[in-house]
Amino acid sequence: MPLLGGTSLTDCKELALFARDAGMDAVSFTAPFYFKPATVQALADCCIEVAAAVPDLPFYYYHIPVLTGVQHTMYDLLKAIHGRLPNFAGIKYTHEDFMDFLSCLHFANGQYDMLWGRDENMLAALALGAKGAVGSTFNYATPLYLQLIAAFEAGDLEKARALQQQSIDMIRLLGKYGGIATGKAFMKLIGLDCGQFRLPVQNMSAAQFEAFAQDNAAQQFATYCSQLPQATLA
Repeated sequence: MPLLGGTSLTDCKELALFARDAGMDAVSFTAPFYFKPATVQALADCCIEVAAAVPDLPFYYYHIPVLTGVQHTMYDLLKAIHGRLPNFAGIKYTHEDFMDFLSCLHFANGQYDMLWGRDENMLAALALGAKGAVGSTFNYATPLYLQLIAAFEAGDLEKARALQQQSIDMIRLLGKYGGIATGKAFMKLIGLDCGQFRLPVQNMSAAQFEAFAQDNAAQQFATYCSQLPQATLA
């Protein structure tokens, strides 16, 4: 599922067509972030225009207002889209409005696939009824989240809370070491070097990476990270 996003709906539609021709399973779209949709109706119209280019593919809206600046509630978006866009499948919900998220889960008898997108708040989302999630930290800490889900489903909330705290402690390192580029540093720790980010994202220096690796060792990252070659961790 590729992400369609940017400032041009024409570019989004072209990428959607490319994704369909490449055999992908679905497409995901995030709001234009320069000239932002001023109303939820305008946002719905953007979704409809892009999704109509690939009516045979499931279409997801990616709600991440901290980056797009588009703050409309997703419950209102579902009301604006419902019945107008047959291939609208659901929303990746990367925000902290649990009231809105729960209302979306209940909308139209649970018709839409609501995927949670805040890894550090997964336990709260599970308690509301989330059944799926998409998260960047899943790339390198999948076992941690699988254990968290298993503990929640077993009713062991004490263990689930402890695992969520472990996730939070790990995610705090993203902020400490510069944000999104830290994700690739985590991947390097598990033995999968994905290279560097392009500008304007800033990458770690070698000294920063060493300090980052030490912080992860202190948090026992090796005990819950994804099981790839552990040469850097050793």
